[in-house]
Amino acid sequence: MKRAVFPGSFDPPTFGHLDIIERGSRIFDELIVVVAENPAKNNLFSAEERCAMIRRLTEKIKNASVDICPASLLLVDFLRQKNIDFIVRGLRDYDDWKEESELASVNKILSAGKKTAEAVPVYPGVETVFLSTRPELSVISSSAVRTIACFNGDLSFFIPAEVATAIHKKMKGNHE
Repeated sequence: MKRAVFPGSFDPPTFGHLDIIERGSRIFDELIVVVAENPAKNNLFSAEERCAMIRRLTEKIKNASVDICPASLLLVDFLRQKNIDFIVRGLRDYDDWKEESELASVNKILSAGKKTAEAVPVYPGVETVFLSTRPELSVISSSAVRTIACFNGDLSFFIPAEVATAIHKKMKGNHE
């Protein structure tokens, strides 16, 4: 059984994220959307809120589930604990490819559990699978969505209506 994770902050989940989840779920027997807790980021939603949104948005995808990777754990350690060998990442553009390919290399080295680079075997464990974003979704990012929401802009192209409602509710609560 081929199992993979699709990690990210998902703050908030976008149509781009949902596209990668749907496509990744067709490639793998099981796809776990992993919400990363990162204390360095000032998230709008808690990890639990992001998980709940993703669960509702993906409830029809039977082989997709949602989990949290705690801030105290590297993703490769999370994968090791869950006995998973694949990471799915979406790529919007060249900048994403450059950053993600570097991260994939680091994850491969870390997952090998070796002390030196020359000791890394050809297949040390974790493989990263890149999915190119559909062109019409390539402009979508969670940070752009949060910025547009700050100015009460139209979010309908970027995120599902229920996520837009949650953002507006959260932002209204933050300004009261």
